[in-house]
This record gives sequence, C-alpha cells and structure tokens, in this order.
Amino acid sequence: MIRGDFLEYKDYYQILGVARDADADAIKAAYRKMARKYHPDVSKEKDAEERFKEVQEAYEVLKDPESRRAYDQLGSNWRAGQEFRPPPGWENFAHGFAGGGASGFSDFFEELFAQQRRGAGGFRMRGEDSEAELAVRLEDVARGAQREISLQVPVTGPDGRVRRENKKLSVKIPVGIAQGQRLRIAGQGQPGMGGGPNGDLYLRIVYAPHPQFRAEGRDLYHDLAISPWEAVLGASVLVPTLDGSVRAKVPAGSSSGQRLRLRGKGLPGAQGKTAGDLYAVLQIVVPKELSAEERALWEQLAAQSSFRPRG
Repeated sequence: MIRGDFLEYKDYYQILGVARDADADAIKAAYRKMARKYHPDVSKEKDAEERFKEVQEAYEVLKDPESRRAYDQLGSNWRAGQEFRPPPGWENFAHGFAGGGASGFSDFFEELFAQQRRGAGGFRMRGEDSEAELAVRLEDVARGAQREISLQVPVTGPDGRVRRENKKLSVKIPVGIAQGQRLRIAGQGQPGMGGGPNGDLYLRIVYAPHPQFRAEGRDLYHDLAISPWEAVLGASVLVPTLDGSVRAKVPAGSSSGQRLRLRGKGLPGAQGKTAGDLYAVLQIVVPKELSAEERALWEQLAAQSSFRPRG
C-alpha cells in the first residue's frame, strides 16, 4: 500500500519464516512449505490467495543473490507494516531486476524492483522446477526404452489460477541409467508468471522390484536353488540373466550362500562404461516330502557318512 510518497514495508524474511542469514536451501525449503500451505487450490483459509502471492513475492526477491543484496541494503531495522520511503539512489541497487505492473505483486515490490523495467513487457518469472519418482524395470535399464507415463501437471487457467491436469508424456529411458539419477523433462514443471517460461520436471529413477533379481549398483544378485546332491557332487545348472539363461558350474562341495560370479551379466554401464556382474547366490533346498524308498536311501547315507557338520 502507498501512502503519499511512502510505502508499507514488507519483511520478506518474516513472510517466509526464515532468518536474515538463511542460506539459499533454507529459503527454498521455506518457500515450498509455505506455497503448499497457502496454495489457493489446497488451502481453506480465506486469505490464502493473498498469502500465496506474498510468499511468491518474497521468494522471488530472496532467491536471487543480486535482488537479495539490493533488498538487504534497506537494513534490518524496519518492521512489517511500517511506512517506508526508498532511499535516494535506490534505483542503482534495484536496476536490472525484472519486473512490471503485470506481476500482481505488491506496491512495495513494484516500487523497489520494477521501476527500472516498466514498459518492457511486464514482470516475467520462470516457474519452479518439479520432481517426481519414476520406477523403471531392470529390463529397461539393460536395453533402454521409450515409456509413456501419465502425470498430473500444473496448468495456469484463463483466470490465472493454477490447477492440475492429467497429461501423458513420452519419456526415453537411456541404457544403463542409474538408480537415483534424474531425467530432465524441459518445460513440464510449475507454470511461469506473467508469461514467463515453465520450470522443468525432473524424474528421479528408482528400480522397480524384480521377481528374480535385486540390484546393488550395477551388480545383480539372484538366489539360485540347488539340490543337496548338486551341492555335494557339483553340477552344470541354468542361471537366469536379463538376456536369457546361461549355464554355470556349481563346484562340488558347495555351501548355501556361496556365490557364482557371471562377469558382465549385470546392468550395463551408461555411455560405454563397464557393465556390472551377476552373482548367483546358492541356496541348498531339501525335499519336503519323501517316498519310502527315498527315505531309506537318506537313512542309509546318514548311517554310513562320517560327515559331522557340527564338529
């Protein structure tokens, strides 16, 4: 609000609930928390829309190092709501900070940061980036894939309010993409303001659970069931991989938990990096039911064997 030549001072730090020496991460975290709280589509508070605009305005100033330094030139002796007149030469501090009457921000913001750019097309602010989780199959990591995904994305309506709409996106999964890696989808984040560009969408990759394998980095692990006689005598067995089954040799005298290493049969490395290995972890499985003849043979083995597993 303007009273004559005076403005009503806005304490942007107080609006976001952060200290004046808060770092960029703290400011961003506070903004996201407050924006969620007062978003007009979510909040039931009567003044949610105004509070939401205040939070956006505060973040717009404090997130940018140059505009924050300019704002901090005002000093910390002002209280929110006090009458305030910009000091002589203020325009030298504020010069170059984008703004304009189309922003919908307060008079305080406009006078301090927009006067140098009025008539230049209005205030344009890039939208915030968004992040979502994308579960991918191990087969897609091994071979690459083109996936169709459905997401709720924010869209600014004709009334200027943001609402969420379902949207289908085509996403390319590159060969060897790592767990936790992020895919950038340009322009699919939060909408900009005043005609500003949308932010970007970042899809954080997680490996979907697999019925046969578990991934640790680029290595894969598979629990391979073998019979007691295969463990004792050794055997040639089929081991599943992401490219089909291959034969591997179980050494005579193997124990449960012993690992067979299949080099290069894990997940491929991105951009030509070395592929991981596949480890077949031996699990000795005993029969649950025995015929009379089988039981007699086991009893004969027990009577004749000198093996004592407990010393």
